[in-house]
Amino acid sequence: MSDKPIPFNWPHVVGKELAYITEAQKLGQLAGDGTFTKRCQDWVEQRTGCSKALLTHSCTAALEMAALLANVEPGDEVIMPSFTFVSTANAFVLRGARPVFVDVRPDTLNIDEHLIEAAITPHTRAIVAVHYAGVACEMDAIIEIACRHNLIVVEDAAQGVLARYKGQSLGNIGHLGAYSFHETKNVISGEGGCLLVRDPALIARAEIIREKGTDRNRFFRGEVDKYTWQDVGSSFLPGELIAAFLWAQLEVADTITQRRMTHWEYYHARLAELETEGRLRRPIIPAACQHNAHLYYVMLSPEIDRQAVLDALKRNNMAALFHYVPLHSSPAGQRYGRAHGMLPVTDLAARQLIRLPLFIGITEAQQDRVIETLTAATRSKPGHAK
Repeated sequence: MSDKPIPFNWPHVVGKELAYITEAQKLGQLAGDGTFTKRCQDWVEQRTGCSKALLTHSCTAALEMAALLANVEPGDEVIMPSFTFVSTANAFVLRGARPVFVDVRPDTLNIDEHLIEAAITPHTRAIVAVHYAGVACEMDAIIEIACRHNLIVVEDAAQGVLARYKGQSLGNIGHLGAYSFHETKNVISGEGGCLLVRDPALIARAEIIREKGTDRNRFFRGEVDKYTWQDVGSSFLPGELIAAFLWAQLEVADTITQRRMTHWEYYHARLAELETEGRLRRPIIPAACQHNAHLYYVMLSPEIDRQAVLDALKRNNMAALFHYVPLHSSPAGQRYGRAHGMLPVTDLAARQLIRLPLFIGITEAQQDRVIETLTAATRSKPGHAK
């Protein structure tokens, strides 16, 4: 039926997930770090070039590990965008650090590299680069600033699997990176994530932190005759069934990305007219960035009532969404962090951005329905969106 609901996202299954889960069970491997975990970690290492990939139960866990590895302590400050998910800040707040929020660029909605240096104080410990929508931050400038001030760079590449910046894989440009395999991402395992370690000197401690603070990995490799408590840590590893599901997805990750790119480009071509009319702005992809079609968003013109547009899409059974409530304006953000100056671009994005349905299996007919409804709503007089 033409009015059949169009979800914002639909978790896709590529074919071998259940077979691999069964195989893991037959191998007697249900806890973490079994055959499928190793396959997944090897894939990430080979595809990104990172020194070590460690599968985690979420991207949040990977970011918390990164905060520990960065030796963030109470009183430290960590520079990051406000336009991001709460885990970006929480990982460092849990270590007693204070997030310092800076504004984002108007083109990519990534942290504005020109504003970072002015936010640095003697207490600054790290910079977090969040790659929004799988489009890279301006990493050359960020790395240069970090080197000049002796700061750690953590990449929140939750949305960045198989995306690149000047040929480099997102997540393996800074000192540490984090991926997400949540069901809303491109490559999924329900929940799940991965820590990417670029600096080989951090690998041994990363393994310890991930295994409850013990050297259990060294024991299983035969490097020690028993394992014991060595450092702070937690149980950051996922179960093997999660890894088995993920391995089926990673095997065809390129195909998944290509299919998403087809859907992304269809939106992009069909919405050019509305951009020409000045009713919205389509995503901007800098020449140095190879994105992964993680999501398709539009920035409505300020005179257009976003809620009226969202209501029109909802009435027509389409699940389009806004995105983040800026962290600097949230209760916890005001309690635990601070904004460096005004954040006008962040505030505008929070008011005017709409994410459109995009998932493996969405049809051109469904996309046409979304585009037609969006077009009618943005062309309507205020209060009359259909």
